[in-house]
Amino acid sequence: MSRALRIALCQANLPVGDLDGNVERLRARVREARDAGADVVVFPELALTGYPPEDLLLKPGFVRDASDALRELAAGVSSIAALVGAPAAAADGAADDGGSAAGGGGATPAPARLHNGAALLADGRIAAFHHKHHLPNYAVFDERRYFAPGRRAVVADLAFCRIGVTVCEDIWAAGGPAAWAAVEGGAEVILNLSASPYHRSKGREREALFSARCVEQRCFLAFCNAVGGQDELVFDGHSLVIGPDGRVLARGGQFAEELLVVDVDPARARALRAAAPERAARPAAGRVHVVALRPREPAEAPPIAARPARAPLRPEAEVYRALTLGTADYVRKNGFPGAVLGLSGGIDSALTLAVAVDAIGPDAVTAVSLPSRYTAAMNRADAATLAGRLGARFLELPIEDLAAAYGAALAGPFAGAAPDVTEENIQARIRGNLLMALSNKFGWLVLATGNKSELSVGYATLYGDMAGGFAVLKDVLKTWVYRLAVWRNQDGEPIPQRIIDKAPTAELRADQRDSDSLPPYDLLDGILAAYVEEDRSPAEIVARGFAAETVERVVRLVDRAEYKRRQAPPGVRISTRAFGKDRRLPITNRYTARGAAAGAAHPAR
Repeated sequence: MSRALRIALCQANLPVGDLDGNVERLRARVREARDAGADVVVFPELALTGYPPEDLLLKPGFVRDASDALRELAAGVSSIAALVGAPAAAADGAADDGGSAAGGGGATPAPARLHNGAALLADGRIAAFHHKHHLPNYAVFDERRYFAPGRRAVVADLAFCRIGVTVCEDIWAAGGPAAWAAVEGGAEVILNLSASPYHRSKGREREALFSARCVEQRCFLAFCNAVGGQDELVFDGHSLVIGPDGRVLARGGQFAEELLVVDVDPARARALRAAAPERAARPAAGRVHVVALRPREPAEAPPIAARPARAPLRPEAEVYRALTLGTADYVRKNGFPGAVLGLSGGIDSALTLAVAVDAIGPDAVTAVSLPSRYTAAMNRADAATLAGRLGARFLELPIEDLAAAYGAALAGPFAGAAPDVTEENIQARIRGNLLMALSNKFGWLVLATGNKSELSVGYATLYGDMAGGFAVLKDVLKTWVYRLAVWRNQDGEPIPQRIIDKAPTAELRADQRDSDSLPPYDLLDGILAAYVEEDRSPAEIVARGFAAETVERVVRLVDRAEYKRRQAPPGVRISTRAFGKDRRLPITNRYTARGAAAGAAHPAR
C-alpha cells in the first residue's frame, strides 16, 4: 500500500444556533481526530450553525457571529486539516466567484452573496472555502431562499493525494463540483459534508447512488452525515466510505454520534484511471481552485487494519431509532424536564409510551389514564400494566364528572338537539385540557399519540387528542404502528399482546370501533401511501386495484382535513412526504381531480 490518506468522519449532533457550544464540540473532535493520526477530519454540512438554521440566516448578526466563531475554531487547527460546514459570505475565501442569491417567488432575499460553505481549515487559518453548487429546493429543502450557488470546486493538494470538496447535494446531482474535482482537478478522493435527513430506505438510496458516482469518476468518496433531531427532521448519521470500484468500505453508526476513522489508498484510484484513459484527469478548465496543504508526517499514524463494513439496521429497527432520537432531541434541546401523554390502553399510545421511555428514560415520562364511562375495564388495566412494565410514572384521572359538568353547562343551548360527535369531542378535549394542565404545572412536554393514518383523514379531535407539543407518530401509518409494536416486543414483551390484538377504538361512544368510520387500516394505508406520499391521482390509485368509491371517499377526507393538520404539533419525519414541511397544500382549496366526485362531509371526529 502506498502512502494512505487517513480520513476521520465526525458524524456529530450539533444543535441549531448554538455557536459557542458547537465550536467547543468541533474543537474536541478535531483533537480526537488529530490524536488518531488523521490527515483530514470532515464534519457535517453547516456544522458550525447546525442544520437547518432557516431564517436565522436572514439575521446579519447571526451570520457575523458565525463568521467570528469559525475564525476562532480555525485558529486552533494544526497538524491536521479540517472541513467544517459554515455559512460563507462571498468575501470569505478566494475559491469562488459566487453568484446572485435566488430567493424565488417573493421570498425574503438572503444576505448578499451568502453561500452554504465548506471551510478548509489548516495551520491556524481558513485556507479556502468551497461554496455549495447544487442547492436543493424540494421536499423539506429551501436553500435558494438563503444561498447563492457556488461556481467552482476546491481541491486540496497534499502532495501524495488530491482531495475534492463537496457539500451534500453536490454529490447527489450529476456533474458539478464532484466531477470537476475528479476530472479537472485530479482528485482521487471526494469528501462530502452532508446534512441528509432520514426517511425510510434513505440509507440504501444513498449507497446505490454514491457507489455509481465513485465508479463514474474512479475515485473514493467519504460522506460525512449529521446525526440528531431538529424539529421534524432526523439525521441518521450512516456516514460512508466507498471505493473507486463502488464497494462500501466503511459505514458509520446509524442514529448515533461517532468518529469514523478510515485509511484509503489513493493509488487505487490512480490505477483504475490509468486502466481507463477516458477517466484520466484533464487539465483544469478554470472551474477548480487548487489549495496546497502541508501533509502530516506519515510515521505518526500506524496503519488501520481493514475490517468489514457494519451491516445497516433492519427497517423496523431503523424507523424505531429515528422516532426515539427525534423525540429525545426535541425534549432535551428545548429544555423540557420530561414528557407526559395520555395512555388509553390502545396501540398508538402504547407505542408512543415505549418510544418516550426509550428516548428519555422512564423517570422522565408520566403516563395518564383518562377513563370515561365508555372506557373498557380491560383498557384501564392494560394501560396500568404497560406503564408498569416500562417503568413510567402512572396517573389515573377519570373524566366522567367533568364531562357531566360540560353537559350541564351546555344543556340550555343544546336543548332539543340529539347527541352527536359534539359530545364525543368534548371528552377528547377534556383529556387534552388535563394533559396541558399537567404540562403547565410541571413543565412536561405533552406528547400527542395520533398516527399518520388518522391525521390524514381527519380522524382526530382539534384541541383534544391533537393537543400537545410533539407528535411522535405523526408520520407513522397505522400498519407501521403495529409493525413497530411487534418489533419492540422482541425484547421481553413490554407492550401487552392484547393491546396489539384488540380492535382499535376511540372509546368516545358505546361500542365504537375505528372501522365504523374508516376502511380497514391495511386498505386505508395503501390508498394514503399512494395519494399522500406518492402524489398519485385517484384514477391512478383505482388502477392499482382499489375500489373507486373507497378511493374517492378517502381522497375527500384527506383534502378536507388540511385545516386540522395545519394546527397539529410537529412530529418525527420518517417518510418522503410528511405533513408540514414536505406536503404544503392550501386550506382554502376548490381543486378536485377530474373524474373524482365532489363534496364531502367532515370526518367523524
